[in-house]
Formats: sequence, structure tokens, C-alpha cells
Amino acid sequence: MTKQDYRTKVASFFSDGFVFVGGTLVAVLVFLAIWSFISPNPSFSTIMMSKSNTLNSKSAVFNLNQDSQEPTFYDDQDLNYGIEKPIKNWDEKRSKWLKLHPTFNHGVKERILVVSGSQSMPCKNPMGDHLLLRFYKNKVDYCRIHGYDIFYNNVLLQPKMFFFWAKMPAVRAAMVAHPEAEWIWWVDSDAAFTDMDFKLPLEKYKDHNFVVYGWPKLIYEKKSWTGLNAGVFLIRNCQWSMDLIEAWAKMGPQSTEYDKWGQILQSTFKDKNFPQSDDQSGLSYLLLKEKDKWGDKIYLESEYYFQGYWVDIVGQLNNITDKYLGIEKKMPSLRRRHAEKVSERYGKLWEEYLIKDKWRRPFITHFTGCEPCSGDHNPIYSWETCYNAMQKALNFADNQVLRKYGFVHKDLLDSSSVSPLPFDFPSNSSV
Repeated sequence: MTKQDYRTKVASFFSDGFVFVGGTLVAVLVFLAIWSFISPNPSFSTIMMSKSNTLNSKSAVFNLNQDSQEPTFYDDQDLNYGIEKPIKNWDEKRSKWLKLHPTFNHGVKERILVVSGSQSMPCKNPMGDHLLLRFYKNKVDYCRIHGYDIFYNNVLLQPKMFFFWAKMPAVRAAMVAHPEAEWIWWVDSDAAFTDMDFKLPLEKYKDHNFVVYGWPKLIYEKKSWTGLNAGVFLIRNCQWSMDLIEAWAKMGPQSTEYDKWGQILQSTFKDKNFPQSDDQSGLSYLLLKEKDKWGDKIYLESEYYFQGYWVDIVGQLNNITDKYLGIEKKMPSLRRRHAEKVSERYGKLWEEYLIKDKWRRPFITHFTGCEPCSGDHNPIYSWETCYNAMQKALNFADNQVLRKYGFVHKDLLDSSSVSPLPFDFPSNSSV
């Protein structure tokens, strides 16, 4: 190649390069100009994050530094986070907020905010605060693995709504504070995730606004107040849910008709042996007496442990562990080491084997009656029974987390000791 040919080719390369770069810059400038008309306060970072959202639905990137200057429901001086004053036209208000914050739009239909809480004062039971911390850690672990936000509340947002009624003001406030969340998922403080892989089948609930563990036959035929358990529920962030909470809360202790509702609920449910109005029988009443208004949008889930009674579960945990290890020994893909951030992929790999055998870990184990904070447990079992069961379930769940970090509890009743996992566990090694 002559020097002249070389210079010509170099000149041609730079000429073409400048044309390409110039064209790219023009395209970007045109895009920015168009974007400025559809997005308030546009920035390059906003554009890039929005593009990232489009490319990867599992790793949504929100612009946390941008808030629209156009008025939203937050600018209404009459907005009330409390449960006393109804909110109207919530669907329209939430929809407008989402349009003004476009980076939150992608994947909104699957976005969940987990809400839980406990009392503001130290626990009466000496072990109570430690146990509540462990239950909270369990929820944080689950949320981290699946990319959910969590709000843990430890104050009474409505001072008169105590004990089990305290969840309603917290859920109501969370709906207003998080318009980007499609679902609010209340989980009692004494409930633990015991299957860290399982995710809620949201597609199953696409036509419903409220999901709770329960059985239609017990409510509609037996008229039992234990036909459902309100300690764990999933509620859609919409006007229908606002209206449900309003109707439900009217039975609570802040209402002037609280005593009256206690009498109504006890007379309606013959197996209810205490006169106070409670959230669980209140929800059962709305289903039983106002089914036309609420029933079609409430899903009573009983096909898996949306929440399960601990007495029925804890004794099976060792056998469940053995079954999972047995499958892993046969399948190298399931026991492969991996980063915690990609745990959902391996959870999906498990589905084929779990569906085939029609069993899996219990999703949520609820320690109803154990009262870890107060220690005032149900007298039908001892505190030692409750305590050991909680330790066992929490360590069972913790093992699923610790394995991503290379360790495991050898004994489910020993919370303080762990052992390192050998490579390719459990194919040819035991811990």
C-alpha cells in the first residue's frame, strides 16, 4: 500500500467517523428535544435509566432524584394519611402521579411493598425483642432476594387502633406513601418466610384486589370466624381497597360502635367465644354479609401455605430439608454455587422438580398464639414449645439465605453456630 493510498484511507476513515458521530449527536439532540415535551425536568440520567428499564424488567432503575413540579395529590392540603378521612378518586390520583414519574411505570403491576410492624416499647418477654429482630431479619432477607421494598412500623398511627387493628392505619398510610407500589403485602411480625424461593403468583390474582388465606366453605356454610386468617394479606393499591379498609375499620376500637360490632360479630359467628370486635371476624363478616359488594374481588387462597399454622409445619421441617437435599444430589444445576442476586433463576429451576412431586417448603409459617413479644402464649402449649418452634423455623429459613454466603446451621435448634459448606454440597459431603 502506497503512502498516498494510506493517507486516503485514513482520511476516508476519519471523514466517515465524523459523519457517524455527527449523525449520532443529531439523533441524540432530536431525542432530547422530543423528550423535553413529554417529561418534566428532563436529564440525560433520566433518559438512560428509562432506557435501562425498557431493556431489563428485572432490574428496574428508578430516578430517585426527580419529582415532578406539577401538582399531584400530595399538594392537596386536605390529604390525610390517617384512616379517619376517606380518600376519593384514588385510582386517578395514583395514575397521574405515575405518569409524572415515568421511571416508575415499568413493571408497576408486579411491584410489591411489604409492610409489617410491632409495638414501640420494649417487649415484656425477655426474649421478645430478640425474636422480633429475627423475624424482621427474615422479612428483610426475603425482600432483598426478590427486590421488594419493606416498611416496618412500630408506632400506632391511630392511637385507638391497638393490637391487631394497628395494621390497618399502617397499610392505609403505605398506600398513600407508595403510589409506585401496585400491591401492599401485610405480614404479621410473628410470621416467617420459610420458602425463600417462592414468589406470589400475581397472575393468578389479576382479577382480584385482596388475597387472604381462607376457605369459602368455613365462612359461607359453617359461618366460622376462623374461616380465614387476617395476619397475612395482599391488597391492591386502588380505590376499591381504600373503600374496603374504610368499611373494615369502622368495626375497630376507634369507632363509637366498637362495642356494638363486638356483639354483632359474636352473634354472627357462633364459634367466636370472646365479645370484642377483631379484624379477622370483621373481614369474615364483610364476606358473609356483603358478598355482592366485596366477595368477587377477594381471593381466599388455600392451594399453598400463603400462611400456615406453625403447629402443622414445624415438625416436618427436617424431612423437607432431606427431600430438597435428595433432589440436589441428583441435579448438579441445582447445587451450583451462585451469587445471591441471581437467586430467582435457581428458584425457577427448582419448580420443575417440586411441581412433579406436588410438594414444596411451606411459604409462610405463622406463629399464631405464641405471642413472642408479650410471652402471653396460648395455654394449650408451653413457651418452650413456642420458642423452640420459632428457632427451628427461623433457622430453616436462614439456612436458605446463608447457603449463598457459604455457611449453614447444622442444627436448626442452634441459632449461633454455623459450618462452612464444602464445594458441590450436598453431592458427596455432609455438614
